[in-house]
Amino acid sequence: LMYFCFSGKYNSWDKVDPAELFSKAPTEKKEANPKLTMVKFLQVEGRGCDCIVLWLDCDKEGENICFEVLDAVLPVMNKPRGSERTIYRAKFSSITDTDICNAMNHLGEPNRNEALSVDARQELDLRIGCAFTRFQTKYFQGKYGNLDSSLISFGPCQTPTLGFCVERHDKIQSFKPETYWVLQAKVNPEKESSLTLDWDRVRVFDREVAQMFLNITKMAKEAKVESVSKKEKVKQRPLALNTVEMLRVASAALGMGPQHAMQIAERLYTQGYISYPRTETTHYPENFDLKGCLRQQASNPYWAETVNALLSEGINRPRKGHDAGDHPPITPMRAATEAELGGDGWRLYEYITRHFIATVSADCKYLQTTISFSIGPERFTCVGKVVTSPGFTEIMPWHSIPLEESLPHCEKGDLFPIGEIKLLEKQTSPPDYLTEAELITLMEKHGIGTDASIPVHINNICQRNYVTVESGRRLKPTNLGIVLVHGYYKIDAELVLPTIRSAVEKQLNLIALGKANYHQVLEHTLDIFKRKFHYFVDSIAGMDELMEVSFSPLAATGKPLSRCGKCHRFMKYIQAKPSRLHCSHCDDTYSLPQNGTIKLYKELRCPLDDFELVLWSSGSRGKSYPLCPYCYNHPPFRDMKKGMGCNECTHPTCQHSLSMLGIGQCVECENGVLVLDSTSGPKWKMACNKCNVIVHFFENAHKVRVSPETCDLCEAALVDVDFNKAKSPLPGDETQHSGCVFCDPVFQDLVELKHAAMRHPMHRGGQGKRQGRGRGKGRRPGGRLNPKKPKDKMAALAAYFV
Repeated sequence: LMYFCFSGKYNSWDKVDPAELFSKAPTEKKEANPKLTMVKFLQVEGRGCDCIVLWLDCDKEGENICFEVLDAVLPVMNKPRGSERTIYRAKFSSITDTDICNAMNHLGEPNRNEALSVDARQELDLRIGCAFTRFQTKYFQGKYGNLDSSLISFGPCQTPTLGFCVERHDKIQSFKPETYWVLQAKVNPEKESSLTLDWDRVRVFDREVAQMFLNITKMAKEAKVESVSKKEKVKQRPLALNTVEMLRVASAALGMGPQHAMQIAERLYTQGYISYPRTETTHYPENFDLKGCLRQQASNPYWAETVNALLSEGINRPRKGHDAGDHPPITPMRAATEAELGGDGWRLYEYITRHFIATVSADCKYLQTTISFSIGPERFTCVGKVVTSPGFTEIMPWHSIPLEESLPHCEKGDLFPIGEIKLLEKQTSPPDYLTEAELITLMEKHGIGTDASIPVHINNICQRNYVTVESGRRLKPTNLGIVLVHGYYKIDAELVLPTIRSAVEKQLNLIALGKANYHQVLEHTLDIFKRKFHYFVDSIAGMDELMEVSFSPLAATGKPLSRCGKCHRFMKYIQAKPSRLHCSHCDDTYSLPQNGTIKLYKELRCPLDDFELVLWSSGSRGKSYPLCPYCYNHPPFRDMKKGMGCNECTHPTCQHSLSMLGIGQCVECENGVLVLDSTSGPKWKMACNKCNVIVHFFENAHKVRVSPETCDLCEAALVDVDFNKAKSPLPGDETQHSGCVFCDPVFQDLVELKHAAMRHPMHRGGQGKRQGRGRGKGRRPGGRLNPKKPKDKMAALAAYFV
C-alpha cells in the first residue's frame, strides 16, 4: 500500500546536502500507487465493520502490509466493546480449499516486530542509498560525458552484489595460465576394444619429471590389475524446493532471469497453481498433504505413469531439510496443461512439479566398479557405473547417471596388453564470469538480500549498466561497474564487501524476533553509515583518479548542437545516458528528456532566456515537443515544475507554449491537455502533454493553426485548417475551414485517436499536476489559464473516440 520517502524539500537533489538525509530529513509513508486510491477503497469497505481478518502474504513484508491496512481502516471501523478482540491474522501458504479453511480455523494476530524490521530495512535503504546515490551521481555526471548510465546508484545490497561480479572479473584478468602434463594410458582388454585409464598422480607441472614418468611406464609391456572393487552408491533425491533454488534453476536451466522467473512464479501462485513462491524452507511439515498434491498430477500425460506408480507403491517421505519457519516449500497445488499456461509459465510450472514428484520418489541407486592398474611403478584407475534403480532420475532425467562404457570382467592379478601411453600437455584455464545462478548462491551464503529481493538487486545492476548479461546468463561487469567497485575498495572496502550488510540483516532479524529495539538499531546503523559517507565524500578523489582513466571529461564529449543563452556559444549534446547539454564556456550542464532523439528546433530561441530551443521526439509513431534547455531545468513560472517542455509552459504569448498551442482537455487522463505538434505536418497530430494519447488529424493539410476562438460546447480551442486543393476532404472544393476538433461534423471523420509508441516504458511526458487547457471564457489575456471541464461532455468525447 505504502512506500517510504522523504518529505518536502528533501526530495529535491538540488536543495539539500545529501549528508542531511541520514538524520535531519524527515520520512513519511505515501501511497505506492495513488491512482489506485487503495487507502480510500479500504476505508469505504471497512466503514462500520466490527472486525477485520488480514489475509496478506505470510512473510515479514506481509506483516508490514497488515499494519498499513490497519492504519487505513481502524479509524473508520466500529469501536470494540471492552476487551473484545477485533483484529485477526490468517496464516496460509497456498490458495486451496484445505489451506484457506485451516487458516480461518486457526486465526492469529499480526506480528508487530516483523513489521518493524521491514520498516527499519526500508528506511535504512532509503537514507543510505539516496545519500550515496545523489552525491556520486551529481559528482561524476558533472565531470564525465560517456558514463552511459542515467543514475550512478549505490545500495547496501546492490553494491555488494556488483562486488561479487567484479571480484570474479578481477580473478579472470589477473589469471596467469600454467602448463602441466598428464600421463594417459590405454589398455586393450579385447582385440578390438580399448580402455582409457586415469593417472593416479593426476598431473605434474614439471616437463622433465613428466617425461621421466613416461619413460618408466613405456618400459612395461603389460598393465596388471591390482584391485577390483564394487560398491553400491546412492544419489539422493533433491530437497524440497525453496525460492533460491527455484531462481538458480530458472536461470541456469530455463534461461530465465531471476526477476522474470519471480514474476511468473507470483502469477502461478495468484492463479492457484503453486504454493507461495517466497520461502526459505526446504522441509515439509508432518501434516502436509503430500498424497493430495500428488493425486492432482495423476492425469498429466508427461508424468502420469510415474505418479500413479508412486501412489500405488507408496511414496517416500521427503528428505529432512531446513525449516525456516516461514512457509512450506514451493509445491504444485493444482493440475495444469501446457495449453493453459503456455510459454515460460508452463516451463517453470513443469520444473516445480517434476521437482516435487522427485522429492517423494526413491533415491537413484547405482553400482560403481573401480579397477586399479599398475604399469611399472605407476598406478592408474578406471571407474564404471551401472544404474540399478533410477528412482527420482526418471522424473528428472537431467540428473541421471551418464551412460558409460562397460568395464571388462577381471580379477586381481590379470594382465592386459598396453595399447598406448602418451604425455598430454595442457594449460590451467581461468574461471568464467559468474552466472546468475552462481551469484544467487553467493548472495544467499553471505546474507545479501532476502529470497524476495535477490532478483531485484540483480536486475538493478543490469539496469544501471554496471553488468551485461552474456550468453549462458553470465554477468560481465562494464567499465563503469568495474571502476565503481575498485573505487569503493580504494576508499572504504566495507561499502562493497558483504560483511557489513550481513551484520545489518542479523540486527533486523533480531528486531523481528523481539530481541532488539527498532529505534536503537536504526540509529546505530545510520550513525555508522553517516561516518562512512563523510569519509567517502572527503576521499572521492581516489575514485575520481580511476574514473578519469576510463571516461572522457564533459568538455571533450558530444557534438555542438544549440547555443547557450548566456554566452551564445554552442553547447555540446551528450548522447550517452543520461543525455544532456553541456556549455564548456559557462561550465553548466542541462538535463534533457530521456529515451528519445534531440535535434535543433529551427534555430528559434526562448523569449525568456535566449537559449536555442531543441526538439525531443520518441519517433515517427510517438510524441515530440520543443523545449528550452534552461526552462526545462529552471522552471520560469510558479505553476511549472522541473522537467516540463514548451507543451506545458504557461507563457502567455510565446508561440511554442501551451497557451498558444493547447487545444483541449485530454480524453483519457485527468490533468492532460492535447497540444498541437506544429512540426508534425503533413501528417498532423496533437498529443497529450501528460499521458501517451495522440490524436491524428487533417493529413495532407498545408497549415494547421490554433485559433483564439473556443467551442461553445466543450470550450476546446478551434483550429484553422488549410487543405491541399487536390486532396481537400471539404465539400464544394473548399480548402479552408475553422472548427472544433471534437464537435465539428466536418472534422469528425478526419480525427483518429492513438497511443504513442514510447521507446522505453519508463518515459514520462512531463511532471506535476495542473489544470487543463480551456480557451475563450476560461482565458484571461496575459494571465493564467482557468478552464472548465464539463464532465458529461468529456465522457461523451471519450466514448466517441473509443
